Amino acid sequence: MLLAVDVGNTDTVFGVWQNDEWTHIFRVRSLTDEGAPHYETKLRLHFLEANLLISDVQTTVLSSVVPPLTPVLRSMLSGLFGMPPVVVGPEVYPGLKVEIDHPHEIGSDLVANAVAAYTKYGRNAVVVDFGTALTFTTVSGDGRILGVAIAPGLKTAVKALFSNTAQLPEVPLKLPESAIGKNTTHAIQAGILLGYESLVRGMITRIRRELDGDCIALATGGLSSIIDTLHGEFVEVNRSLTLDGLRIIGERVSGLSK
Repeated sequence: MLLAVDVGNTDTVFGVWQNDEWTHIFRVRSLTDEGAPHYETKLRLHFLEANLLISDVQTTVLSSVVPPLTPVLRSMLSGLFGMPPVVVGPEVYPGLKVEIDHPHEIGSDLVANAVAAYTKYGRNAVVVDFGTALTFTTVSGDGRILGVAIAPGLKTAVKALFSNTAQLPEVPLKLPESAIGKNTTHAIQAGILLGYESLVRGMITRIRRELDGDCIALATGGLSSIIDTLHGEFVEVNRSLTLDGLRIIGERVSGLSK
């Protein structure tokens, strides 16, 4: 059994890999004011409810884009499972060359996305991750992470609009039928969701152009299913893609890969 832990700005996602599938995926809030005991209690409770045994876990792999929580989760995993986790960064997975100016600035979740895309498809690919941030990670067919583009995520954009405009309400993330809003809620949905649809299409088109048209696109992240009109752009829409990358890295570093 392998446990993958993806610490994001909003949530921390735990994935249990056994029998060649993610049998359990659960998430808790990423709270920087909580220590290791808090996360251990949450994890123990989930294992108990899912009838999972701590002793069955052979490998743990950790990705974190929240620096204050990285040592907290590392300590918790080491203490609970009796072994240090594989902590993902550009240097831990030599299978991909990171061709950016400052390799240590790239998020470990984006490294995992690139690893998953490259391992699955072995060709030029861009992974669009719909999370707290909207990210585009481009990996080449010969195993190089070429670079990343970052924009505010959907919920982040809606929250910023709601927080900074007194008269505008917070609205549900539901794709409207028209770009011409007939009321305030519709207007915000049109501007944000249809605007993001065009943003994603435009970025994919531009990245493909820079790679001479040879580039597939994949989608992941908790909000990847919101704008379903984009699904035709992707060869795969997989909310577990980041966990897949973490699993691949964890298995290879720990020697569990087949």
